[in-house]
Amino acid sequence: MDDEELQALRAKRLQELQAQRGHGGQSNEAAAAEQKAKEEEFKNTILTQVLSKEARSRLSTISIAKPENGKMLENMIINMARTGQIRSQLADNEFVHLLEEVNRQIKQNTPTVKFDRRRAAVDSDED
Repeated sequence: MDDEELQALRAKRLQELQAQRGHGGQSNEAAAAEQKAKEEEFKNTILTQVLSKEARSRLSTISIAKPENGKMLENMIINMARTGQIRSQLADNEFVHLLEEVNRQIKQNTPTVKFDRRRAAVDSDED
């Protein structure tokens, strides 16, 4: 092969690869979006089966007010449903009890900082 033919083949192959990468990037984004939509649908299906309407609306309110807590609760309920800890639909009062347990555990694990104001009050600028 001549150098000119080799250069032409390389240029053609480079264009083909760039075209594939351009379309491949779009298809990867589409596949990722589709996967995320499927996961969201799966999550909503499980939550609908496990929670009553009132409990579901309470979870939605929590998710709006504190998104990180809402996600944590959703994941916890889905895991409980998968492991068989939840066998029937949770009513609103059962869901409230579950929320109280979670809040109690969070408060126990949260470190507290105590500030001694008396010691700070002893130091004065008048001295």
